[in-house]
Amino acid sequence: MEDKIILGMDPGTSLMGYGIVHVKNKKLHLVTMGVIHLSKLPEHSDKLKRIFERTLQLIDTYNPDEFAVEAPFYGKNVQSMLKLGRAQGVSMAAALYRDIPIMEYAPRKIKQSITGNGNASKEQVAAMLKSLLKIEEMPKHLDATDGLAAAVCHYFQGGAGTVGKKYSGWESFVKNNPKKAR
Repeated sequence: MEDKIILGMDPGTSLMGYGIVHVKNKKLHLVTMGVIHLSKLPEHSDKLKRIFERTLQLIDTYNPDEFAVEAPFYGKNVQSMLKLGRAQGVSMAAALYRDIPIMEYAPRKIKQSITGNGNASKEQVAAMLKSLLKIEEMPKHLDATDGLAAAVCHYFQGGAGTVGKKYSGWESFVKNNPKKAR
């Protein structure tokens, strides 16, 4: 019997989406989803602190067994990419701090896993999750369903380490990312 809780995160610097699913007897159940509001915080360092604190709070409240995070996509704006990477790193650090295994998935992989189309829109992903998890009321911000999509993708992938990058602890992360950990 498989019984586990998966926390999914969609990193952001204005809104950071999260979703939590419970897998019991190979059936997927929505626990919660939402966003962490960051846009009113004046400094990037304040946002990073809030991401770390709220991620730890989610972990301590729901006790996830695994953490799935969306990898930042490569855009043209290097500064935006850097800020998203920091947001992702801080949420990953919170999971590592609580010894929760991490899997990282590319945005296209998540969309492909949920909708069958790697180029699906946020709305298409949200609609598929609504149907799959029988969600009655959709959230105001689709960042929440993006976080949920990371968790559901992880479930669909069976937690397989061949799909994304898996880290079992801080040492594992540093070993696999020597340049990021300097």
